[in-house]
Amino acid sequence: METPWHIQQKVSSPNIVSTVSTDPDMHHSFCTFQPLTPKEALEERVLLDSIAWPEIPPLPAPISIEHTSDPAHSTFTILPRRGGGKWQVGDQLEVMIKMSDFQGRPKTSPGDFLLARMHNQKLGAGVAGKVVDHLNGSYSAVFSLLWDGEAHVEVTVVHPGEAIAVLIRMNKEEPDRVKYNSIFRSGSLSESTICDVCLRPTQQPLCNFTDFRTGDSWFCYKPQNLSCDTRIIHNRIDNPDIIRIFKPKEDMLFKSGVNMKVFIGASGPDNVTVLPKNKGIKQFDLQEDKDFGPFMAVDHANNILVTYRYHGPPIFYNNLPTSKLRYIANELDDLTGGANTVVAFGIWAHFTHFPMEVYIRRLLGIRRAVMRLLDRAPRTLVIIRTGNPRSLTLHYSLIHSDWYSMQRNKVLRALFTGLNVHWIDAWEMAVAHHLPHDLHPQTAIVMNMIDILLSHICPKKSG
Repeated sequence: METPWHIQQKVSSPNIVSTVSTDPDMHHSFCTFQPLTPKEALEERVLLDSIAWPEIPPLPAPISIEHTSDPAHSTFTILPRRGGGKWQVGDQLEVMIKMSDFQGRPKTSPGDFLLARMHNQKLGAGVAGKVVDHLNGSYSAVFSLLWDGEAHVEVTVVHPGEAIAVLIRMNKEEPDRVKYNSIFRSGSLSESTICDVCLRPTQQPLCNFTDFRTGDSWFCYKPQNLSCDTRIIHNRIDNPDIIRIFKPKEDMLFKSGVNMKVFIGASGPDNVTVLPKNKGIKQFDLQEDKDFGPFMAVDHANNILVTYRYHGPPIFYNNLPTSKLRYIANELDDLTGGANTVVAFGIWAHFTHFPMEVYIRRLLGIRRAVMRLLDRAPRTLVIIRTGNPRSLTLHYSLIHSDWYSMQRNKVLRALFTGLNVHWIDAWEMAVAHHLPHDLHPQTAIVMNMIDILLSHICPKKSG
């Protein structure tokens, strides 16, 4: 969930345009991208190259899952400790993962999306593994051993590589598969029209609601009998036809309990015993609304004010007054900042179904605003929350797949590297925890995130 704190947007009067202007060099032909400077365009290219997924061989038609990755026939093995001996706190443990298809034959192609975690449920401890694709059907996962005692390894197939190829195609060819509309009203007359960053060309004129300060694009088809400036409500609407965008039998690649979010078995022991390093015990502390607000909380005794609100479109909420829509960059620009100001924001979940360029442009605007804030008030504390994995169904995989979220996390990290910002790594905390994945993590994980937040605000002083 995106959670910008604070702020106010000034909206210019919408313009009527006859068509959506597009960049002919972009393959998402009906999406509108705000222009970039040459430096920003180069940075975007570097970012897109950095998250490029290994090329996945196309499946023969008609599709058969028999030749795709099968968790049930795949295995992982805990490799012996380098140098021999017993495992100790501080060591790096490596797991080798071998993927096979539904006929039990070893895979030779890359691109499966795997998650790995090591945990001790009794201690409430866990750590996410770093997965490396060797591009030949095998993978490695590396863990840091952070506590002594039992450590259990789990490897999960989120999606086979063949499903990732479908997700990549979806964002290129069907970026408008999530539907939005707006309600326009004047007196007793009311109309609704479809809205998006990616609107397919028609003869119908458009209302241009691009934010004049941030440049973030948003368009609606113009209502027939009302003007653009009568827009009052933003909605996300159900799209019953979303499953129809599959090619024949592609839905077989997204089966819960078969090839989506399924554990891989171990070929030997799935756990190790970790000894303290040299000295004894090292304490490991795993730092570990529905309405749209805005919300406010006040602590008079400690002179603390907290405000919260959602970011501007795209946003998956219905009956949301457009007067409450705010862009994070504008909110940041309206802050004075200073040593007693903390800004925390997260932005990812509502952008997963768009081409990555849409997300990059939103982040570039936010980054510029963060730089302006830190320039005028360097002691302002800026904290960014990453995305996290979620439970998946066939429907949600097409919109919110963990692979989409993981890719956006990489871009988010890369774009803010080098700035004086702090992080709440919600992804790693959720992967490491024994609780099931959820878009809105359960209380125990949220409390861990709050612990991290507070540790940034009030760091422990040495001595």
